[in-house]
Amino acid sequence: MTEQELRSAMAAHGDTVYRLALCRLQNAADAEDVYQEVFLRLLEQRTGGWDGEHMKAWLIRATVNRCADLGRLRKRRGTLSLEEVPDLAAPGDEQAAELWDAVSRLPEKLRTAVHLFYGEGYESGEIGALLGVPAATVRSRLRRARGELRDLLGGFEDGKSIPEDDRRRPYARRAE
Repeated sequence: MTEQELRSAMAAHGDTVYRLALCRLQNAADAEDVYQEVFLRLLEQRTGGWDGEHMKAWLIRATVNRCADLGRLRKRRGTLSLEEVPDLAAPGDEQAAELWDAVSRLPEKLRTAVHLFYGEGYESGEIGALLGVPAATVRSRLRRARGELRDLLGGFEDGKSIPEDDRRRPYARRAE
């Protein structure tokens, strides 16, 4: 891979790699380390013929793997919560900030599924392929996450729930 190709990949997918690492690790310093290591590994790859989606899928898979590696070491040292870095993690409006704060309190598997589905705009089948789990498992994680978020946020004022097939993703950045 050439330097120009690396720069192009970083410009196109760097935000996704960083946000996913921050979502999984909830530590800005570790997310930055993962970002660097993933792109260094990409530099060593032979990427001839990779299209944009293949590159993005490889980067997400590499990010998930590196986060898992760091997660094993994480118990030995303190972490910085997402609340302590509001300028990096908090969306603009107050309701969205409250929602994503609640998402940050979910278990890692649920948090990752929510981030990739609602934050990055992936479908459950795509998330399953990226994480190496069946699409049904992803849908189950999303269903559980919605239930836990409902509990964390105190339910719904109007008594209605969010349809499980709701495909609106206000924060999705994925190009269709």
